[in-house]
Amino acid sequence: MIKGVAASPGVAIGPAFVLRTEELKVEKRAIAAEDVERELSRLPAAVSESARQIETVKAGAGTKEAAEILSAQLLMLEDPGLTGLIESTVRDQRAGLEWAVQEAAEQYARTLEQVDDAYIKERAADVRDIGRRLVKNLLGAAQAGPALDRPSIVIAQDLTPSETAALRDNMVLGMAIDKGSTTCHTAILARAKGIPAVVGAAPVSTVARTGVTVAIDGDAGTVHLDPSGEEMEVYRRAIEAQKQEKQRLAGTKSLPARTQDGVSIEVSANIGFPGDVPVAIENGAEGVGLFRTEFLFMKRDSLPTEEEQFKAYAEVLSGMKGRPVVIRTLDIGGDKDIPYLGLKQELNPFLGWRALRMCLDRPDLFKTQLRAIYRASVHGKAKIMFPMVATVEEVRKAKAVVAEVLGELDREGIKYDPKVEVGIMVEIPSAAVMARSLGREVDFFSIGTNDLTQYTMAVDRTNEKIAHLYDALHPSVIRLIGMVADGAKANGIWAGMCGELAGDPLATGLLVGLGLTELSASMPLVPKVKENVRGLTMKKAREIADRVLQMSETAEVREYLGSLAKGS
Repeated sequence: MIKGVAASPGVAIGPAFVLRTEELKVEKRAIAAEDVERELSRLPAAVSESARQIETVKAGAGTKEAAEILSAQLLMLEDPGLTGLIESTVRDQRAGLEWAVQEAAEQYARTLEQVDDAYIKERAADVRDIGRRLVKNLLGAAQAGPALDRPSIVIAQDLTPSETAALRDNMVLGMAIDKGSTTCHTAILARAKGIPAVVGAAPVSTVARTGVTVAIDGDAGTVHLDPSGEEMEVYRRAIEAQKQEKQRLAGTKSLPARTQDGVSIEVSANIGFPGDVPVAIENGAEGVGLFRTEFLFMKRDSLPTEEEQFKAYAEVLSGMKGRPVVIRTLDIGGDKDIPYLGLKQELNPFLGWRALRMCLDRPDLFKTQLRAIYRASVHGKAKIMFPMVATVEEVRKAKAVVAEVLGELDREGIKYDPKVEVGIMVEIPSAAVMARSLGREVDFFSIGTNDLTQYTMAVDRTNEKIAHLYDALHPSVIRLIGMVADGAKANGIWAGMCGELAGDPLATGLLVGLGLTELSASMPLVPKVKENVRGLTMKKAREIADRVLQMSETAEVREYLGSLAKGS
């Protein structure tokens, strides 16, 4: 058995299809100065052909997530940052176009990998994918894709975004990949398609052979090659239970998330685009616990206008029909992916000038976003959340900007909801420790467990070598969550969670027992979290929390919560 990272839940059994991506390495070719323009004149045709091919894959992608990834690749093809780098490489180094494309794509990808945002890091794979496609088109080579002829478990060292998107859903039972993290394309698309997946499972692509029976467990993050008859029976029972649970949840997703002793827990969805709203409602979400607004600022050459932002926020608020929507203000860090913001490279962007820190220094940007949110607030129930808060002083400064914005709207006679709640995302240990003080300044807390875990454990969650240290159920993280809940209670405000732990079925009882009253998960997980809440009493939840708070090892916590899930 090979242990990897649980990327997409579920169990699958089937024959392995081992996909080996051919190496594509172009040697540098020197060109004469007078040939530079002629060499560069070949680029537009290669870009055009690449765009046509990506459009074809996109048309058959099957899911919104896959289509969005391929749409982003189309934009990258025309990105002046990439094409300019290709052109300067040809001119400056008098190099052949194929090598220049390969070199520029790799250089651009490495820049993205230095960014402190896991999502943007993963976009490096898009750039390499595009570079590879361009080189193949310049060489006149075929763009071969995975050719599955029967339902299989796809196994690879890595999958490019276009290879993943091109996989036919009805032929893919599951995926096991050597590389990757929970934010890689394979993981994102597998979750969107409901396909069990394990990533970071090296050396699975080396030891597996096409045709051998494979069983993967996307919940446990395990890959089993050629399991015995007895082991196969265990996996078959798990698959049958999974089918029954899916049917059951489909019938109960609209029921309220209320404990058996009558305590309501708001179970919401995390969204990234206005188009996610219908899916959130379809999954029974009682609100939006995290609306990421970064999409408004990406893939463009200038700041989004107040009117552009207003329309996006109003669309989400109207679509949620009175359900609460927590809008997170801009959470972009010291990355270099948005040239018009003029961000400079930082030595350690994880701990750098980002999110609220940057917004407080850029009132033009911050006030525009706040004005748009308040203007949109008349279309629904908006709440504003500031990310990356470390100190009380930052919150006070942010609230001063809010007051300034409201004064402007009043003077201009623009209507807004004066009862919009203002809260913070707790993702830095200092904020958790200071929760009692911060609670006097805001209306709510929402805990971002991904960064809180990363900063508490000092672990880059995308670093495969230390991935074993990244676990939101580590006792230190749980104690910080408890401190946040206590700080909220002491100030009479609510505390919720929008990090990935909120959607972990093992954690529902623990989080409710710690005192959280709102859980916001990825959309497909909402029905399960609601069901878990309905299976609790507050007495039992508090017992779970009290017992876990006495533990000192992650394995002990997981074993205990796992035993509860199994009913033992």
